[in-house]
Amino acid sequence: MASFNHITVLLNEAVAGLNVQPTGTYVDGTLGGGGHSSKILGQLTTGHLYSFDQDETAIEYNQEHLKDALAAGKLTLVDDNFRNLQAALQARGVTHVDGVLYDLGVSSPQFDDAQRGFSYKLDAPLDMRMNQEQELSAMTVVNEWPYERLVKILYRYGEERFAKQIARKIEQRRAHQPIRTTFELVDVIKEAIPAAARRHGGHPAKKSFQAIRIAVNDELGALEESLEQAFSLLNVGGRISVITFQSLEDRLVKTMFREKSSLDADIPQGLPVIPSGMTPDFKLINKKPILPSEQELANNHRAHSAKLRIIEKIK
Repeated sequence: MASFNHITVLLNEAVAGLNVQPTGTYVDGTLGGGGHSSKILGQLTTGHLYSFDQDETAIEYNQEHLKDALAAGKLTLVDDNFRNLQAALQARGVTHVDGVLYDLGVSSPQFDDAQRGFSYKLDAPLDMRMNQEQELSAMTVVNEWPYERLVKILYRYGEERFAKQIARKIEQRRAHQPIRTTFELVDVIKEAIPAAARRHGGHPAKKSFQAIRIAVNDELGALEESLEQAFSLLNVGGRISVITFQSLEDRLVKTMFREKSSLDADIPQGLPVIPSGMTPDFKLINKKPILPSEQELANNHRAHSAKLRIIEKIK
C-alpha cells in the first residue's frame, strides 16, 4: 500500500468553517491523505461522511487509515470524481447534505511520486492523470494537441505570457520525436522562454505544467459542475468550505460564491427599497479569503498560496 506523506493545509480553519453538526451528513470532495476527513469524523456522533477521490491510491490508503470509521459505519469512501457528486450520493440514497469541503489541486503524494508525472522537478513519463483509469494524459496533450489549442491552455490555465513561443517550440520538437518525459518537456520550455525572463519568477516550467495538468484533468470544469451540485444539495444552515491553491480556482470560487450570495442579478434597477422576501439564498461567511497562519507557512511550504472561502445556505 502506498504511503501518504501529506500535511493537510488549513485543516482546522476549513473544518471549523463547516460548523459540523454531530448528527449531520457531510461530504469531503477531496479525500487525499484523509486529514480533513479525520477531523470531520472526530466531530460526528450519529452523522455520516462521504469522502470522494478519483485517485485509487488515496482510496486504498484510507481503507486502512480510516478503517475504524468505516467499521463503525460513519464513513463511506466514494471512488469517483467530485464532478459526479449528486449522482454518486443519490445512488447511495442521499439527496441533501449539511456541508461539503474541497481541498483543491494536487496532493503532496501525487507530486512526490515521480511516476505520476506531475512535477517539473522529478524526471518521469508525462502523465499528470489524477484518475489513472482515464485515457487522456499529458503525453497526449503535449504530443497531439494542435498549436492553437496548446496556446489557449497555456494562456488560460497557466497565465503564461510566453504561451505562443512554448507551443511553437513543442510543435517543432515533437515533429522530430515525441516528448515523452517531464524533463524533456522542461528542456523545451526553457528553450522557448528568453534567458532574461527565465531569471525571474520561479521555475520556468511551473506555469506550463499547471496549465497542462488542469487541461488533462479538466479541473476547472469539474470544480464548476461540482459546486453547482453542492449548492443544490445543501440543507438550510449547511456550508461549503473551499481551499484553493492558484488564482484561476480562487477566481472561479469567488465569482460563484458572490453570484449566490448577492441579489444584483435579480433586482430591477431603481427600486428604493428591496422587497421583503427578496434576499439571497446564501451568505458569505468570510468576505476576504482566510489565509494560513505564519506558523503554518513556516511548517509547510505548500501552504503558501492557499486561500479558504466559506458560504452558507440561509434559506
